[in-house]
Order: sequence, then C-alpha cells, then structure tokens
Amino acid sequence: MNFEREQQVIGEIKKYITENLPLNQLSDEDLEVKVEEITAKILEGEYCTIRQRVSIVEQVFSSIRGFGLLDAIMNDDTITEVMINGPDNIFIEQSGRLFKMDKHFESTRRLEDIIQRIVGLAGREVTQANPICDTRLPDGSRVNVVLPPVALCGPTVTIRKFSKEPMTIERLIKYGSITREIADKLELLVRAKYNIFICGGTGSGKTTFLNALSNYIPKDERVITIEDSAELQIVGVANLVRLETRNANAAGVGAITIRDLIKSSLRMRPERIVVGEVRGGEALDMLQAMNTGHDGSLSTGHANSTHDMLSRLETMVLQGAEGLPLEAIRQQIASAVDIIVHLSRLRDKSRKTMEITEVIGYKDGQIQLNPLYVFEEDEKSTVEKVSGSLNRTKNPMVKVFKLQLSGIKVDI
Repeated sequence: MNFEREQQVIGEIKKYITENLPLNQLSDEDLEVKVEEITAKILEGEYCTIRQRVSIVEQVFSSIRGFGLLDAIMNDDTITEVMINGPDNIFIEQSGRLFKMDKHFESTRRLEDIIQRIVGLAGREVTQANPICDTRLPDGSRVNVVLPPVALCGPTVTIRKFSKEPMTIERLIKYGSITREIADKLELLVRAKYNIFICGGTGSGKTTFLNALSNYIPKDERVITIEDSAELQIVGVANLVRLETRNANAAGVGAITIRDLIKSSLRMRPERIVVGEVRGGEALDMLQAMNTGHDGSLSTGHANSTHDMLSRLETMVLQGAEGLPLEAIRQQIASAVDIIVHLSRLRDKSRKTMEITEVIGYKDGQIQLNPLYVFEEDEKSTVEKVSGSLNRTKNPMVKVFKLQLSGIKVDI
C-alpha cells in the first residue's frame, strides 16, 4: 500500500467515525477499539502489512485525540528535533543529521488545529495578533510556534525533544563530552557555590549540560529554577521551586518575564537560582543576584566563545539599564561570574566541552580570564571526524577562596 492510498484510507475511517460515533461519550480505550474494528472492515480483502495497519490505526486515533502525524514522530526516540515548515515540509534530526520526511499534514487547517491544541495544553495562546509563542509539550519537549503572516511558508513549528532520562554527568562522559576527572572537578565547583555560566552556539548542548551540572547541587538546599519553557530535570532536591514565564494574552497584558521571576525569586529565600537562559535585560538582575549573596547560581547563554559571552553579557545588561557605564557593567560581571564553560557542536556533529575558564577580575578596563581547561585536537583528527581532549593548562586557579570556605582542599 503506497502513501497516497494510506492517506485515503485514513480519511475514509476518520470521516466514518466523526459522522457515526458519539466521540464525546467514548473513552480513549473504547475509541481505539472502534478504530481497529473499522480499519479491519475497510481494509477487508486488501493487502496491507501489519505494520501499515498499526500505523493507520495510530494515525486515525492521534488525529482525533492526539497530535496526528506529530504523535508518531514524537514516539520515535531516535528523533531529537522536529522542524515543520508549513503542512508539506517536515524535517527531522536523527543522529545529528537533518532529513526531510516523506509525510505531510492533511492541510494547513489541520496543522493549525494541532498547534492550538499544543499551546492550549500549557495554558498559552497563539493568534494572528500574537503569532509567536514558546511553549512545551506534556512530556517537557520545547516548542516554538510562528504563525502566518509572520511565517511566509505557513504555520511553523520547531520542537526540541525532551529526553525521557534526566541528563547526568555519567551520560556526558559516555558521549565523550567530558572526562571523569573534569566531571569531578566541576562537581567540586558546584558544591563550593561557584557561579557558573555555560555558553555555546545553537544546539551545542547548553541546557543538557546545565541539567547535568544542576544534579550536583546538594540535595538539602532550596533551589529555584527559572525558565522560558520548563525543561530542566533536577532530581532528588526536595525543596525545589520551578518557575516558568508567561506570554501576554490577546489583549497584550499579563506577561511574566524572566526578569520578573528573578526579582520575585530573591524574596523566596533561595540558596541557588538556576536560570535556563539569559538573553536580555534580565542579565542585570541575574548578576545583581550573584553579587548579593546568592552564590552557586547556574545559567546559560548564546555565544561562540568565552570572550563573546562577556561581550553578550555587556550588551544584555545595557538592554536592562541603558546609560549604565561600561566600566561599571564589566566590574559587575567580573565580580559575579566565577566560571565560564564553553560548549561547541563540531564539524562531525559531535558536542564537546571546548573550554573551562575562570573569571579572575577587572583590570585596565578589561575583564581578566584565566583558561583552566582547553580542548585540543590530536593527530587522529580528520575533516570528517574530530578527535581530541580537554587538557589542563599550566595556569593555576586564582579564585580558590570558595573552595577553601567549603573545606575542599583539592587543586582544580
């Protein structure tokens, strides 16, 4: 059975069900049984593999009670990212590489219905008046939606799939992103309440790395997480408060920003504040929190290097406080941020930790950096495959005060 015939059968089954069955009175289990019975009846005498028959039943059921074609994609654990550019163009990322799927949604209207269902589940809304929305699926997957007229190719949906298992340092070691020795050193830095900033480009694994690091936080502390779309999976911390931003409603009011949440969190007696990503004026509030006794904060930001991250932080602070002298901003950054971890997605699609750098202060108008670990390629590296390791530089760690205060006597 080819794709066109499969879609024709799905259409016939759906039409029969919507016209003849009391859908609002059927449970999910009853509906699934009915779909199987009707599918068997329509396909009687026609050759169809068991796999195709199961696929038809799943697609019909999910189109009525789920997300249609999207359900099958989301159930495939090998797919890490989904990009829908209108109803006819669906791209997926598998094993770090992009592929175009040979399937499509029935119509633009059907795709729009699925989008409304997704954003509605998280209590959000997206309309032509507010055509951009960041939200999440029930399993925690991150979703970005852009509707026409802003999206010229039709309703556009980008989904970063949520890992069913919380990311741990052990898994990062297994993937070759870091070594056991460096993981142990990072654990000491987290326990000693160093303020750590994770930077990297799109898809470099910043949130994944933040998630792994956050699980080093002592289990008896009060932790507050602040995110655009809640996706961090901190386990074992009983005193955990998770906060999520909210978009404005159709009238343009009711928005709750990361900046609002950071300010509110300071009145909640936090021992640690974990901000999923800073990208605007909230950077100023984040730095002020770090500078006013809220040590041990963790966050991420987009940048192509540790130096770029500092420049981006300066720009973000200026968004939150125009007219603030650059010297004051740099002094604020230098005293607030202790460690910057830079991640990168390399030419062979692997994700590596490229640099772990200490911020040691402010001197002669510049923020001073002290690289502790730097990734270096070895002789086994080729154009197709990157081989190398994160090596300790000869620079001794300067800011050891927090380690000493925590009673840790290990050299980083």
